[in-house]
Amino acid sequence: MQALANIKPVDYLIIGNLTQDLTPQGYVLGGTAAYAALTAKALGLRVGLVTSCAAGLLLPELEGIQIVRYPSEYTTTFENLYTSSGRVQYLHKTAQLLTTGVTPECWKAAPIVHLGPVANEVAPALVESFPHSMVGLTLQGWLRGRGNDGRVSYNAWPQAYKTLKKVKAAVLSIEDVENNEHRIEELQAASSVLAVTEGAAGARVFWRGDQRRFRSPRVKEIDPVGAGDIFATAFFYRLHQTQDPWEAASFAVKLAATSVTRRGLQGIPTSSEVEACMVEIISRV
Repeated sequence: MQALANIKPVDYLIIGNLTQDLTPQGYVLGGTAAYAALTAKALGLRVGLVTSCAAGLLLPELEGIQIVRYPSEYTTTFENLYTSSGRVQYLHKTAQLLTTGVTPECWKAAPIVHLGPVANEVAPALVESFPHSMVGLTLQGWLRGRGNDGRVSYNAWPQAYKTLKKVKAAVLSIEDVENNEHRIEELQAASSVLAVTEGAAGARVFWRGDQRRFRSPRVKEIDPVGAGDIFATAFFYRLHQTQDPWEAASFAVKLAATSVTRRGLQGIPTSSEVEACMVEIISRV
């Protein structure tokens, strides 16, 4: 674990476990924690990450990001198989639970806190640890169940209503609830702001009894992995700046669309892409 004496304040705090994703080319770094941390860095923010992974996992991709790393026997490991009927996902190994008490004291006042579980490893009680922060959630990790063979499927989240009531905003993919609109209706009823990403179709945002759709620009898709996490980070960032979910979604949809034109972590937006998106969005206001 990083020496806490060396920890400096951050603008954007992400809590969630890094992953090793098993691909035909071998293992690659992934997970909401990686994509969100790197996107926040690209947005010009000072970034802190609280995570658990195997002690031997090397993280050169996360250079410049402060990491509090709790050791685990394993790094959370996923495998994605793509079939004619869609993606089939397997969860092979998991790292440690992240619960109250894992966050350095000076990070508890971070302006933006992003809880991003991938495999039920972030304790929902953490939402109460940041009374002076804008807390945003990406829900996928709390909506995942794991079969005896490791296959991932939708799982009901009993703490959803209680947890969502305590945060500013939440983001999930329509795939996280298996395209079930009834589940979306239940989640948005408990949320102050709920964004639902829908791949190439863009996103929907629910706020104050209203619903608006934000279309994604047409791009050549190479790899959609991580696009939802990039959307969420950009959305939370801009929501904190403007307090306007509609404007935040416009920015996030456009920035996320650039990410699918490259593979893996190469899809993290560049500073020039961030600037171009910001200029375009501001010009519309």
